[in-house]
Amino acid sequence: MSTEITVPALGESVTEGSIGEWLKQPGDAVAADEPIASLETDKVAVDVPSPVAGVLQEHRAAVGDTVEVGAVIAVIEEGATAAASGEEAGRKEQQSDAGEEKREEADKDLANAAQTLSPAVRRAVLEHGVDPSTIKGTGKDGRLTKEDVLAAAKAKGDPAPAPSPAPTPSPAPAAATGERKEERVKMTRMRQTIAKRLKGAQEEAALLTTFNDVDMSAVIEARTKYKDMFAKKHDIRLGFMGFFAKAACLALKDVPSVNAYIEGDEIVYHDYVDISVAVSAPNGLVVPVIRDADKKGFARIEKDIADFGARAKEGTLTMADMTGGTFTISNGGVFGSLMSTPIINPPQSAVLGLHRIEDRPVAVNGEVVIRPMMYIALSYDHRLIDGREAVTALKIIKEAIEDPTRMLIDL
Repeated sequence: MSTEITVPALGESVTEGSIGEWLKQPGDAVAADEPIASLETDKVAVDVPSPVAGVLQEHRAAVGDTVEVGAVIAVIEEGATAAASGEEAGRKEQQSDAGEEKREEADKDLANAAQTLSPAVRRAVLEHGVDPSTIKGTGKDGRLTKEDVLAAAKAKGDPAPAPSPAPTPSPAPAAATGERKEERVKMTRMRQTIAKRLKGAQEEAALLTTFNDVDMSAVIEARTKYKDMFAKKHDIRLGFMGFFAKAACLALKDVPSVNAYIEGDEIVYHDYVDISVAVSAPNGLVVPVIRDADKKGFARIEKDIADFGARAKEGTLTMADMTGGTFTISNGGVFGSLMSTPIINPPQSAVLGLHRIEDRPVAVNGEVVIRPMMYIALSYDHRLIDGREAVTALKIIKEAIEDPTRMLIDL
């Protein structure tokens, strides 16, 4: 009996996606609930599982095709495992390419592994030809990460070729001909969406950025003093983002327009704070949301951020993780950025940009001293937020970071 595989619901307001990768080819045996394809949406990659065990008969869409929710993308012949084995054997006899055989062996490893692999991890497994069932995962709940696969491939220790004698120097053909090459790679759906949203934000909003600098001495001292006790009690590292998230909550409560957005001819205000945290993922920047950050303590916020970071690397973030958000924090400092003008995340009206910490000479009580300083930036939609409000919000964040006690007594 043939079973049609359709595009599953992809999340609120998401009606279509594109075929990012076929994980199973026609003739391949498929287990029930085993992913057969990876769909790329505007925000995340989503696996499409088979509801039945059998053999993949045909693809109804090609890689790169846009498909709507409910559309048929493949057909499974239910209960035809034996036939599939014969077809695979016939295919293997016709294949002489060693790389294709390596991929098929990896496909078998994937089918036998008793775990769910993200698209990024699956691609790494196929590329390096390792058995995922033999690798111990370091991700959340023991899930495999891409780094786990790369480490296993390195530990596998394929013998390196013996060094060959140094060749006799000769003119390089490329230099003689002046040949230069170009490579064209189609943008992923996520990258296309990021490009459209960021360009749309610049065209629609009246963007302006205000800057300040922050003395990080107090936060660094607090982290140094309490990090061991914090980790022991909460089983999570005390980072800088928790401090900035709580400081932002103070600012957004005092300056509500920074936590609002424009919809038509109305301003929508929120009595809660949902902070979007910009996280780097294999396919681009994603912004999962810390819900009710104003009601959460440092430990819960740090755990949410750590979980988002791990799942972003694994490619297992969901649409629900990134839906909503009233304000964004983007930390370019982890990449070494000294200063930047971040772009707002529509429909939000403001974004806080963090940067690297560096020792700089500053004047304190009439004396020049060296302090660990960070530039912070608040980009905002000037249609909604006045300069006075933006500067006030950023100043509240600065003061809370320089005196963390303010966060405990709601000042």
